[in-house]
Amino acid sequence: MPTDTVTVTVTTTVTTARNVAMSSPAARTALFPIGPTPPLSFAPGSPERAETAAALEAIRTTGFDVANVIDGAEVRTGRRVPIVTPHAHKVQLGEVHWAGAAETSRAIDAALAAAKWWGRLPWEERVAPFLRAADMLEHGPWRARLNAATMLELSKTTYQADIDAACETLDFIRANVKNMLDMYAVQPGSRPGEWNSAEYRPLEGFVFAVTPFNFTCMNNLAFGPAVLGNTVVWKPAESASLVAHLSLQLLREAGLPDGVINIVYGDGAEIGEVALNHRDLAAVHFTGSTATFQHIWRTVGANVANYKNYPRVVGETGGKDFILAHPSADLDALAAACIRGAYEYQGQKCSAASRLYAPRSLWPALKERLVALTESVVVGDPTETETYVGAVINAKQHAKHADALARARSEGAVVVGGNTDDSVGWFVDPTVLEVDDPHSPFITNELFAPVLTTYVYDDADWESTLALVDESTPYGLTGAVFASDEAAVRQADEALRYTAGNFYVNDKPTGSVVGAQPFGGARASGTNDKAGTVWNLIRFASPRSTKRNHLPVTDYRYPHLQP
Repeated sequence: MPTDTVTVTVTTTVTTARNVAMSSPAARTALFPIGPTPPLSFAPGSPERAETAAALEAIRTTGFDVANVIDGAEVRTGRRVPIVTPHAHKVQLGEVHWAGAAETSRAIDAALAAAKWWGRLPWEERVAPFLRAADMLEHGPWRARLNAATMLELSKTTYQADIDAACETLDFIRANVKNMLDMYAVQPGSRPGEWNSAEYRPLEGFVFAVTPFNFTCMNNLAFGPAVLGNTVVWKPAESASLVAHLSLQLLREAGLPDGVINIVYGDGAEIGEVALNHRDLAAVHFTGSTATFQHIWRTVGANVANYKNYPRVVGETGGKDFILAHPSADLDALAAACIRGAYEYQGQKCSAASRLYAPRSLWPALKERLVALTESVVVGDPTETETYVGAVINAKQHAKHADALARARSEGAVVVGGNTDDSVGWFVDPTVLEVDDPHSPFITNELFAPVLTTYVYDDADWESTLALVDESTPYGLTGAVFASDEAAVRQADEALRYTAGNFYVNDKPTGSVVGAQPFGGARASGTNDKAGTVWNLIRFASPRSTKRNHLPVTDYRYPHLQP
């Protein structure tokens, strides 16, 4: 770990406090306002544009040798896997060492050892490295560094990288601290003669955090439980090793003690086999595919009798997110929302718009508008300022999308776009499809690509279309309704009450902000525990109620027992 002043102070405190009972906060402190942090402009001539250019060059030329980090030690296995840029897949940023069963077991042991003291520290000492990391990310060179890594490894544009790697990451950190204090403030009442209190203990065991490729800020799945005093084994997505490595490096530079968060890279099945079957698994914090989450749930269920505690299973998974247009919708706003909602970050957001229900009266004009706007979208290297759509994350995903769009072309469903190219990078054209069958696989199955499938309904069928939107997919993540008719908005709000955990009126179904639109959905989209809220944080706490009796009873007999 770096040996700056803050790190030394925090480490010393940890050493002397390991055997000290955890203190309960006596009062809350107004530490800071909570987000949202605004993105930078990156305008021509701005300092942030120059800083990003320099950081991109540094990330391209460093040649990273990414090791697992277990109890503060860098563990290299020799199982080297290249870190590539999706938009130029022959370009390598370095290599990552994949862990196996032995390293995963070692990481669990390190987390369990750290749990003996980390969760007993006063909350002020636990949050110190996290808050310092947030400040370093907002105001120092770390912002450009983490943004640049996100642009190159995940193929995000400058703006998409900044709102993710910088803004959302630091907003999550600060929100976690505020939410923790809000939770601590919920205390029971006491009658004269007794003092009742609630202690929000960390879970007993370790938290297994599994993060996706599409958002650097999902480092929150590891960071959030740790703020509460939990210790973590963190398994990032295979295609997001570098951004995870740098995220943890930032936190360690800010003073996070060894062993609190242990990171292991590699195959999900191999690492999960060890973690999910361990007796001391306390919780799973997951974002990823529905199939993987269901596998995790089945594994935990099958092993439930073998765990020390019942593991908490918290997850956000897929979606088939909708835009529903009413005949009264504003055409310009609707078209813009379709483009932004479907194409930003190549449609690789769980919230991305992928199905559009358009009224027949609006469709000709909307179709013309969507074709023109789609053809104006620039696809290419996201580090170039004019690029709007980069590449999809890897060859496997590209092959899946290429196959799907080949079927769409053969069925005559393509309105605009519909092509793919993997000669230089894994590129998928922004695409609008139109289908006649409201239960077409293009409408019902998640694709995770810049593809928006349209079903055109008769204006008179508004009510039955509401039912179609609700019942056509197993998901319940995000959705948007466009209408100027307030009665139609109210009707949609009621009919689609369980269709989306994040529901938008006259706005795109993407872009939720920490503290403003808590994100998550139910049905097959997850447990809807709303990341960045106290509802999420409470899943990683194990409350203990304590009664201190000031007036002990000395006679077991109740008054009614007297003759």
